[in-house]
Amino acid sequence: MFYTTDTNKHGLAHDPFKAIVAPRPIGWIGSKGNDGSINLAPYSFFNAISDRPKLVMFSSAGRKHSQRNAAETGEFTCNFVSRHLAEKMNVSSATVDYGVDEFALAGLTAKRGELVDAPYVAEAFAVLECKVTEIIVPKSLSGEDTENVMVVGQVVGIHIDESILRDGRLDMAIARPVARMGYMDYSEGSDVFEMLRPQL
Repeated sequence: MFYTTDTNKHGLAHDPFKAIVAPRPIGWIGSKGNDGSINLAPYSFFNAISDRPKLVMFSSAGRKHSQRNAAETGEFTCNFVSRHLAEKMNVSSATVDYGVDEFALAGLTAKRGELVDAPYVAEAFAVLECKVTEIIVPKSLSGEDTENVMVVGQVVGIHIDESILRDGRLDMAIARPVARMGYMDYSEGSDVFEMLRPQL
């Protein structure tokens, strides 16, 4: 099958786009507003975009609480979603009013960052502390602004629970990272295989 995205006439029961771009890591974003309220929310449009410097981005349709807080304070955290925290991550995705503490809602411990004044999930196996470098509204082919907002942050500090370290590396069989698939599906990335880059 083939279809064009201007009409999106794929004939399927559900739009397959996000199922094709999968698995996607989950940006579990911790943030704090100028009013002192804290927020925790998962974003499936998230990824690392650079190693030097270490940059990550998260994006969603519309200006949500995480974007508001990141814009106000210039800081956020990104928390590693492992299988043992998947259900709590899902609870934190609930649509609630601004100022509602999703850490408390999900039964998680909010801890203040070492270098940023933003909360992180104390139970997470790994955490990235980030400072905002850009907030971008992506454009469409016509040059018009889309409804999406992308926050780019530079990682300034990293927390790692040493229980997931083996032989100097993060052991994914222990960490059991959770990724977003299409529809309401998730996957767990503990079934790992290794391939070395060919030397031609």
